[in-house]
Amino acid sequence: QVQLVESGGGLVQPGGSLRLSCAASGFTFSTYAMSWVRQAPGKGLEWVSGINNLGGSTSSADSVKGRFTISRDNAKNTLYLQMKSLTAEDTAVYYCAKDRAWTSSYGMDYWGKGTLVTVSS
Repeated sequence: QVQLVESGGGLVQPGGSLRLSCAASGFTFSTYAMSWVRQAPGKGLEWVSGINNLGGSTSSADSVKGRFTISRDNAKNTLYLQMKSLTAEDTAVYYCAKDRAWTSSYGMDYWGKGTLVTVSS
């Protein structure tokens, strides 16, 4: 079965950096696009960034553009999110999600349990 396990969350000071990882199993990782979504306390889900199956195309929400970088290592079945210049507004649970196809245009069908990122001094 599909499993997505996020790691790397924690407490970081404003302006700091953090790298999230997502270990994927139960499907052919290199066949599918992947995404990161987040949910801030008391708010709805927000799509953060997506990457196509081979990593050649990425996209990000305006709120994180220039600060967050999505990447993947298909040999390791792992998705990453490098985050820098973090602010309190980035505080959220971050979820890794498997997309339905090789591109992110068809939505997501599986999500991990999430990892909490708290930005605070």
